[in-house]
Amino acid sequence: MPRSLLIALALSSTLAASAAPAQNATRSEPRALPVVSTVPPARDIPWTAGTIRLEVDATDLDRRIIAVKQTIPIASAGPLTLLFPEWLPGKHDARGEVDKLAGLTFTADGAPVPWRRDPLDVNAFHLTIAANARSLVARFQFLAPTDPDQGRVVLTESMANIQWNSVSLYPAGYYVRRIPIQATLTLPAGWTAAGALKGETRSEAGNTVIAYEETDYETLVDSPLFAGRFARAVDLGHDVTLHLFADDPAELIASSQQIAAHRKLVDEALALFGGRPFDRYAFLLAISTRLGSIGLEHQRSSENRVEPGYFGDWAAGPGARNILPHEFTHSWNGKYRRPELLWTPDYATPMQDDLLWVYEGQTQFWGYVLGARAGIYSKQQTLDALASIAARLDTARGREWRPLHDTTYDPIIAKRRPKAWSSWQRNEDYYNEGLMVWLEADAVLRRETKGARGLDDFARAFFGAEDGDLGQRTYGRQDVVDALNVVAAYDWDGFLRERIDQPTREVTKGGFTLGGYRLVYGETPGSTDRDRESNGRFVDQSAGVGLVVSHTGDVLSSVWESPAFKAGITLGTRIIAVNGEEFSASAFRRGLREAADQRRGLSLIIKQQQRYRVITLDYSGGIRYPRLEKVGEGESSLDRLLEGRTGRTHVDQPNATGQS
Repeated sequence: MPRSLLIALALSSTLAASAAPAQNATRSEPRALPVVSTVPPARDIPWTAGTIRLEVDATDLDRRIIAVKQTIPIASAGPLTLLFPEWLPGKHDARGEVDKLAGLTFTADGAPVPWRRDPLDVNAFHLTIAANARSLVARFQFLAPTDPDQGRVVLTESMANIQWNSVSLYPAGYYVRRIPIQATLTLPAGWTAAGALKGETRSEAGNTVIAYEETDYETLVDSPLFAGRFARAVDLGHDVTLHLFADDPAELIASSQQIAAHRKLVDEALALFGGRPFDRYAFLLAISTRLGSIGLEHQRSSENRVEPGYFGDWAAGPGARNILPHEFTHSWNGKYRRPELLWTPDYATPMQDDLLWVYEGQTQFWGYVLGARAGIYSKQQTLDALASIAARLDTARGREWRPLHDTTYDPIIAKRRPKAWSSWQRNEDYYNEGLMVWLEADAVLRRETKGARGLDDFARAFFGAEDGDLGQRTYGRQDVVDALNVVAAYDWDGFLRERIDQPTREVTKGGFTLGGYRLVYGETPGSTDRDRESNGRFVDQSAGVGLVVSHTGDVLSSVWESPAFKAGITLGTRIIAVNGEEFSASAFRRGLREAADQRRGLSLIIKQQQRYRVITLDYSGGIRYPRLEKVGEGESSLDRLLEGRTGRTHVDQPNATGQS
């Protein structure tokens, strides 16, 4: 045997022996230490040391650095934990941006105070306060994104969205409603600010300084503001104001008819819910391409951003006009009435996203209904939207394994990140599928009461407030069932279990069939799908071949088990050619029509990463867009649901010439 082979065999034997544990070998086995939280839990007791003073400077527009000084009165020496807000109402997840907090220092009566971040809760900062210290001063910066890839843009050269939770700390161990605070904001000269809080404005060193009323920390966080160089305020009645901000002052111009539709929205909401859970309400609406997208509810305000053309392109389509009816509804549903597991005493306690199919689902329902009643959407646009929603929900094949209830945890699970197979994974379907469930519930109520009652009666009884009640009332699932049974006796528990808790083959369409309509498909898109495709620059054939494709040929979605899926097309695939012709939106549509007419497959050249392939889709269904088709004659229950309840007149499609 060669010497080299002997050496190799000996070496392999040695390695094998060393790999096998010796019979009497020892093994170190550490013991886990107990996980002990050192952050004081929230207690329903007042912060008695005095009012916290918060000073925020948002004048550094070039670098988008927001400077913060916070003065916290001290009652006693010893340990103190300060928290940066993490679990934020309306976000349904831990979305506090503590990563953007920088330059943190503390001083007590001028002397530096060391701090230590908690290793379990990185939003918590531990300090030890010396004897006889009267106040603690915190200084830090909030580094607002300078580019969208860093996060949502909140500060631009002409506009700001100040969320107090991003520019403040609060003492741990207290319900946030028991912590008094007073905020002051410095803005560039000539800027106007708006929000739910009242403030006194003065000029200081060439800047605009606003000293806001003293309030509690919960109210402060729930009262963000918009500010900007170009602004307009419109009184909508009932102590509700539409505050408009824009990159271009021309975007602030609205017709008298458009303003009338927004006034009617307020009328219709108050006619629906009754008492107001606010003393005043501020719609904060930015018409901008530069400020980051947002639609976030608060009890006395809402933060909203839409693309330019909100007023100017009104006749072209509904666009994002659903956002204001939706967020206004949240003042009652979500803010005043809140699921008991979603309400938390502070912003460190995790939320449990249990009943979002009520919180968001019924808000989505009322957003479309109130929009139709007010004329912000026309009736046909509303029907088109409902058809589009139902059709897209039917492509969510993930409903076969994942019930609607489980999607309420999606903000925590997925954190709104992109998904490779969203139709199989499902998204936050509690919004739109919740809408469909409540649409059917309304139709059942009307059927059971022979048209005498509907979901209006539930909403007024369940969400109605004592006028001016700025607090919250919590509820559980049984409270929802009981309230429905007061309107009309029915197996509501079984109704909800079947639609919410169990996997389903397709979205419920009882709201259509009981309401006098049916979902059908044709080649012509309705106003919603036409608007979506135009604004998004894509072709949506998810209800047909199973693809959403951009105008450049990039696949934005491939529906699970669709013909496209079976051909191996994935998100990120690029379609190079259709039936031998260079890809374009028109070529794609033409190819789908030809495949249907000639009963032959659709030939595509596709690129996936560095690989090119020629494939033929086994599909002959043509172009498929959804619409609602009326069944029978006369007015149906769905028709009646969308009718206005107040006497103020409006025009569904106001022209944009008459100025308010």
